[in-house]
Amino acid sequence: MADIESQTIALAATLQSVAMVEQLAKHGTTTAGNARVLINSIFKTSPKSTIDVYNQVQDLELGLNMLVQMLEKLNTPNYSDSMRYTLSLLHLQKKLAGNNAMLSVIAQRIERCRAQLEHFDVMHDNILANLADIYADTLSTFTFRIQIRGSYDYLQQVRIANHIRALLLAGVRSVTLWRQVGGSRINLILNRSKIITAADLLHQSVRNEK
Repeated sequence: MADIESQTIALAATLQSVAMVEQLAKHGTTTAGNARVLINSIFKTSPKSTIDVYNQVQDLELGLNMLVQMLEKLNTPNYSDSMRYTLSLLHLQKKLAGNNAMLSVIAQRIERCRAQLEHFDVMHDNILANLADIYADTLSTFTFRIQIRGSYDYLQQVRIANHIRALLLAGVRSVTLWRQVGGSRINLILNRSKIITAADLLHQSVRNEK
C-alpha cells in the first residue's frame, strides 16, 4: 500500500500542476496556495518521503479530487485539457529521463535558483522567471512541446507565461517522482482501483482535518 500511496500522491501533484496551468491560461489567475506547494516541490531534491516533497497532503486536495474523478469516470469532458497536459508531461518526462546532459543542466540551474530563495519568496516574479527560463532552455528544446490552450490576452503576459512554465517544470518533477516510486502507465491501468481507494482515503483525511 505504501508504494500505491506514494504513486497516488505524485499523480495528484501532477494533476494539480496541470489544473493550475489551465486556470492561468484560461482565467489569468489561480489559487496561490495550490500553486505554491508545487513550485516549492521543485526545490525538494532530497525528500525523506513522497509527501515530504509537498509538505502535507492537505496541500494536494485539488489534485486528489481530480484524480478520483478522472479515474472513476475516465472520459470527463471538464478535464479534457488537463488530461492532454498530463499525457504530454508523461511523454516529456520520459524524453528528459533519457537525456543525462539535460538532467544535469536542470539540476545545476535549480541549485542556482535555490540561492535566490534567501532573498525572495518562492512565488516572487524573479523565482518564477528563473524557473520558466530553465524550462524554456531545456524541456522546450525538444521537438515535442506542450501546446497550451487559453486566452491570448493572458498567455502573452510575461508573468503568466512564466508562471505556466514554472508549473510545467513542477509537473515534470512530479512525474519523475511518480516513476521513481514505481509508477508507469501499465501500473496505472492495473492498479486503477487501488489508486482510487488510496486517493479517497487521502482526500478523506484532508476533510477530517478541516
